[in-house]
Amino acid sequence: QVQVVESGGGLVQAGGSLRLSCAASGLTFGTYAMGWFRRAPGKEREFVASIIWGGGRTTYADSVKGRFTISGDNAKNTLFLQMTSLKPGDTAVYFCGTAPSTTRTYDYWGQGTQVTVSS
Repeated sequence: QVQVVESGGGLVQAGGSLRLSCAASGLTFGTYAMGWFRRAPGKEREFVASIIWGGGRTTYADSVKGRFTISGDNAKNTLFLQMTSLKPGDTAVYFCGTAPSTTRTYDYWGQGTQVTVSS
């Protein structure tokens, strides 16, 4: 059974930093990619950042480039998101998505962790 668990959310003032963590387990054939997504109140879920393990290619949404850094450990199926210079517009529930090697699509998701940035 695949499990994805996020942690590290919280309340922070604008300009502050937070580090999110994600751990995935139960993926028999490993992961192709992992990524962070977020859903703000009243909005659809949107892409934030991702990493493809083969080659380590990272991709960021324009709204977070230069402020957020994605990293992780493929062998341990762990993922991190270092968020700096946070803005009230970053307030959202952040989700970790996992794309197994067998499908290469984001098939597994965590429950999400709340990030709230106060002005």
